[in-house]
Order: sequence, then structure tokens, then C-alpha cells
Amino acid sequence: MSTDLRLVRNIGICAHIDAGKTTVTERVLYYTGKNYKLGEVHEGTATMDFLEEEQQRGITIQSAATTCPWDHHGETYTINLIDTPGHVDFTIEVERSMRVLDGAIAVFDGKEGVEAQSETVWRQADRYNVPRVAFINKMDKIGADFEFSFNTIKERLGANPIAMQIPIGAGDDFVGLVDLLEMKAYYFDSGELGAVVEQREIPEDLVEMAELWRHELVEKAAELDDRLTEKYIEDEHSITAKEIQAAVRIGTLGHECIPILCGAALRNIGIQRLLNAAIDYLPDPTEVPAVEGSDPRDSDTKLTRPNSDDAPFAALVFKVVADSHGDLTYARIYSGTLPKGTRVLNPGNGRKENISRIYEMHAKDRQAIDVAHAGHIVALIGLKNSVTGDTLCASDDPIILERMHFPEPVISLSIEPKTTDDKKKLGEALGTLQREDPSFRSRYNDETGETIISGMGELHLEIIKNKLTRDMNIGVNVGTPRVSYRETIVGPAENVRGKFVKQTGGRGQYGDAIVNVRPCTAAEAEEMEVDFKDNIAFIDKIAQGSIPREYIPSVETGVRNAAVSGILGGYPVVNIAIELVDGSSHDVDSSQVAFEQAGSLAFRQACSQAGLALLEPIMRVTITTPEEFFGSVSGDLASRRGQINDSELRGVVRVISAEVPLSEMFGYTTVLRGMTQGRATSTMEPAEYRIMPPNLSEAVLTHS
Repeated sequence: MSTDLRLVRNIGICAHIDAGKTTVTERVLYYTGKNYKLGEVHEGTATMDFLEEEQQRGITIQSAATTCPWDHHGETYTINLIDTPGHVDFTIEVERSMRVLDGAIAVFDGKEGVEAQSETVWRQADRYNVPRVAFINKMDKIGADFEFSFNTIKERLGANPIAMQIPIGAGDDFVGLVDLLEMKAYYFDSGELGAVVEQREIPEDLVEMAELWRHELVEKAAELDDRLTEKYIEDEHSITAKEIQAAVRIGTLGHECIPILCGAALRNIGIQRLLNAAIDYLPDPTEVPAVEGSDPRDSDTKLTRPNSDDAPFAALVFKVVADSHGDLTYARIYSGTLPKGTRVLNPGNGRKENISRIYEMHAKDRQAIDVAHAGHIVALIGLKNSVTGDTLCASDDPIILERMHFPEPVISLSIEPKTTDDKKKLGEALGTLQREDPSFRSRYNDETGETIISGMGELHLEIIKNKLTRDMNIGVNVGTPRVSYRETIVGPAENVRGKFVKQTGGRGQYGDAIVNVRPCTAAEAEEMEVDFKDNIAFIDKIAQGSIPREYIPSVETGVRNAAVSGILGGYPVVNIAIELVDGSSHDVDSSQVAFEQAGSLAFRQACSQAGLALLEPIMRVTITTPEEFFGSVSGDLASRRGQINDSELRGVVRVISAEVPLSEMFGYTTVLRGMTQGRATSTMEPAEYRIMPPNLSEAVLTHS
């Protein structure tokens, strides 16, 4: 690994499902010398898709990290590359990768352009301010259209695309590309797996088209750099390729433009030029703003860490993988150095962690290193108490880096072990899976004796189930998928008392708490500057010590425990502010347990008085269907309580954006295929929780 941060790039490859991310990554590994033969997704031999499940389905499920060298401008660069999934059920994998990357390559299908999931990934990159280079892939596909795809990036993503290349031919006739900076044509010899690139003059029939695109490139570059504007007005031909490149780099780093490249990964065309562009236009770790965090001793004090070896050590854990030799913890080092054998602090839980070994990763293979530097992405062994989103830092200079945003699971199912032996293994296995995947949850229901697992979608839970049965050899019976409902209150309730008094022979129990409750959103909690943990704000308003201070945390614990188990149907209660306003205590009989019970009683009674309602998850659904089936698809959505927000005609297909309750969407893809002769596709992601109509919530509650 290079210690000169100018020669390091931390980049991810992200896109809509089936745009060809993993194929692009395989080519990168081949040309950088990391692989001696090409792995193929459709043959199940892709290096980065090394899980059996990934190879069978031909999709990426977990982001894989790898480090590879690339020679450019006469220097050897270190590229830390992360291949992310495209399927919406694994959006968490994209989210956590974006959080630690400095730049991204967004891959688009040359025929489809911007698709539904491309927009989701784009929004995630926007959230973490990740500069991007776009690669229009599959130019060898029948119907591929560079100009159409280019325009969709402008129209659907609201980006400012700048073409750096145009294709020579399309579909079966696609043979190479024209570099608009150098105004040269490049042909890739498919017989040599694209490793041999031949430079020629631009074909005559493309000269005029290339001139038009070149003019637009120069014009956009001049808009990005004031010094070039004057030059452009005087004589646009006096602007050099180097000046254009510098202006586009400034624009890319400032999120003002997106350089567009093209190629066909499967036919090995354009990947080397894409790697060069990633180095030319995406930032090195020193060009990204210093990472921000807060002081664990005082969360209001904001701290920063520069991307430098000389600064105090700070790193963010973005992935944990259970391994036969102990957990493999992936971390991005933002500042300082980390020699193996070091003890570091996890300021989130106050625990010290030992870093026994450090690895540079190449998909599932690894290479041990003695010290990791700022700006690098490495895998660590030896950590016992750190999970995704945790910070690791120097004990004498602590900092907590901003945590990641993890969506709430929307779908759950019950599983039960087949034998006593399976029961022992199941608890441990679920703990492992939860450490690996923050969007997966599991809990044990004492009343029914069931274990409930929750995730982001049907495919997500199916993969979890397969991991348990096939990879971990645990026999389980699985129930049918169920929607993860929530409960909330519809109005306020004031001065509701929860009193817990128990007299036994000896010392009794006495706890008394009076509370107010009202509906509350995350934005309101932020405005009031109160912690909105698990979507509940607890506000202490005790005056004149009517409840001794040591019992107030016990009341909060009682409230939060009651909220988890729910009131109406056992679903978690959310979006509530609860104020502890008064109460009383007994000198002898009061205890933490008594006040925990009082808090629980007060909360339940207050919520019942305020009026309870069931919330259901609403999904954002995007359907792409041939125009002739639009009527039947929209009619079917209406029958599922769906609300169409937008419908747009793109050529001969209609793209419908709708919001539909998850409970109405089980098995939808099969129905959609049947309705449209298998020609429509759909993607679905969680949007929000909304109050359910009373007649339907009654039906849910009678069955729960």
C-alpha cells in the first residue's frame, strides 16, 4: 500500500441491479494483475461474489473490499475498491460503503439509462457528498443508446453530465471509443481480453459527431473554471486537454459535474480508461474534507480529524464479517496510524480493543501488514465489542465519528429450531448475523416462545434463512412472512399516574410516577434537543425532587421496556414524547425495580388514554411496464390500496412510481409477471410508516 496519500483512491462501484457492477469489478481485478483469469457473474465464478448464494443467484449480496495497484502517469496508485449490491433489500451495504468512500463509479445500463435503483444509490451518494464518475456500460447490448442514457442522467438525476468519451458503434457493432480530450479513437482487441488497446484516428463518419461533443466538453469545462472562460470567449481551440482535465477534476470534486465514460465490461472494452478516469477525477484522501465527529465527554463539542498520519488515530468500523478465526472487522482509517498489537478505544461503549492483526483484503483472500495508515481501508482481527458504525480512536484523544443511518426493518417471520441442539446453536448464529448486518434484527417472544427475525424484504429474509440452514447447518422451521407493524398515539394525555405498591412481610415496594404523553417526530425531538432513541423522546421535568434523582433512569427504563412490547398488539410503540412531571417516593420501600414498574404502568395507561393506532410500513414501488399493460397494472395497484404519485412514458415503456402498503405486496413480482407476459419489472424500498385504516387494523389485531 502506498503511504503517499496522493497515490491512494478509495472508490466504490454502485448501480441499479444488473447494470454490470460486478463484471466491471472483475475486469478491474484482471487488468490490475490481481486476477490471472476473468471471473464471470453468469458462470458463478466472480471473485467478488464469493458467497455460494451470490454465485447461484448471480447477484451481489454483501459489499466486498479489495486493494489493487494501477499504473498511471508513470506512478503506481493504490486503489481500495468496494463492489456494492444493487438489490434494494441490501441497501444497507451500499449505505455503509458510501459512508467510508471518497469517490464512486456509478454504472448505468447503456440501453436502460437511469433506472429506479440507480436513483436510490445516487441519493445515498448525495447524502455522504461522494464525488462520482459515471460509466455507461453494456454498449454492446442490442438497443444500447449512449445519448439516451447520457440524457437520463441529466433529466432523472438532475446531474450535470460531461461526456469524456463517445462510443464507436453500438450493439454488436460496438468496437471501441473516441476520447474527446485527446480526439483519438481507441480500439480494444477482444481476442486479447481487451488487454491490448490500439490508438487510431477517429473514423470519418464519426468526426462531425466527435467535434460536436468536444465543443460541449470545452464549453462545460470553461463554465467550471473562471480562468478558462476568458480563453473560451477568445478562442476555444486554445484550451488544452490538460486545462480541460483540471477544470473537470475541480468540478467533480465540488459536486458540480459528473464525467461520463462508456464501454462494455463483458466485451472488455473501456475498463482501463475508466480506471484512469477514476484516478484523474476522483479525490485522494487528502482532498476530502476533514472527517467530523464529537467529543464523547461533551457531545456539543465538535471535533475534526485531518487525513494525516500525524493526527491522533481515528477510524470507523463499516462492516463486520464472522470468520472461522474470529470476527473480521473492516475499518476506514481517517487519521493517524495503526500498528498491529495496538490497544484502541471504542468511545461509544468505553471499551478498549486489541488489534492483534491487520490485513489488506482482496475479496476473500488477505495479506497481513504491520501498520495501517490514514486514508486506507483495512480488515482488523481481535476486536470483541465493536459493530458497524462504531468509532475506534486513540485512548488519550477520543472522538466519536458520525454514525450511519440504518433503516428500520419492515418485514418479519417466525423461526423455531427443530432440535435442542439446533436451539443452542440458533441464538449464537443470530447474534453473529446481527453483528454482520445492521438492517437485520432478531428477538425472542416470551409469550409465544417464537424467535422473530426481521429484515428489509422477502429476499433479505430468504438469504438469512439460507445462511442459517446451509452455511451454519442449523435445522429451523420457518413461518410465513409478516409485516412489522408499529403502534403510536393519536393525541395527548396529561397527568397520568402509574403507581406500583406491593406490601409483603418485610420490606415492600413503592414507586409512583406521573407522566404526560404526546405525539412527536424525529424533527421535533431534534428541535427540542432531546434524544430520540428508538423513536421515543423521554423528558425529565421533575421539580423540587418529588422523585429522587437516582430513580429517574429507572422510570425511563420502565417506559422504554413497555414501549418495545407494545400495548395494542405487542408491536413497538413509536413517535412519542413522554414527560415525567411528578411522582412520590417512600424512604424505605422505594427501589429501582419499583420505579421501573411505575414507569411502565404510567406509560401504558397514558398511551391508552391518548388513543392508540396501528402504523403500517408503506413501500415506494417503481414499476417499469410496456405501455399496453399500464391500465391493468395501475388497476391492480389501486386494488392494493396503492397511490400512484407519478407515471412517465419513456419510449415504449411506462414507468410508474407509487406508494403501496407492504402488507398488500407479498408475492407481487409473480403477479406482475403474469399480468404483463413477464415483460414488466418492479423495485420496492421502504418509504415511511403511516396510520392504518381502523377496519384493517382491527383485522390485524384479531389475528395477532
